[in-house]
Amino acid sequence: MMQLDSVEIQKILPHRYPFLLVDRIVDGEPGKWAKGIKCVSANEMQFLGHFPGQPVMPGVLMIEALAQVGAVAVLSLPENKGKLVFFGGIKNARFKKQVVPGDVLEMECEMTAMKGPVGFGKAVAKVDGKVAVTAELSFVIQ
Repeated sequence: MMQLDSVEIQKILPHRYPFLLVDRIVDGEPGKWAKGIKCVSANEMQFLGHFPGQPVMPGVLMIEALAQVGAVAVLSLPENKGKLVFFGGIKNARFKKQVVPGDVLEMECEMTAMKGPVGFGKAVAKVDGKVAVTAELSFVIQ
């Protein structure tokens, strides 16, 4: 079982404000999967323009948040300490629910395959148990 707070996440991921999109890791197994949360706040920069009067979390940021959860799982392995994870691709992304300020985005990313430094993961984010987005992610460890 893996549990990390924001300070511990920042020891693993290079992302910082305003682009660190994971507040906490609540469970997981290094190298296999991770489950994290993001508390969506009206104070976030993207809501200044997306959209005035009707704030909605951009889909690309939900995908990035999912990728960061997956990166924590991958970079938690001792042999990957200090390395970076870069997007390789996004397949079959489906957006099913709008995410708005006040929501808690519950994210899970499971590694499905690794071929050398290239990996693949299956990701899902939910709000109140309802699926907001699903995607297949690929990445490269450097």
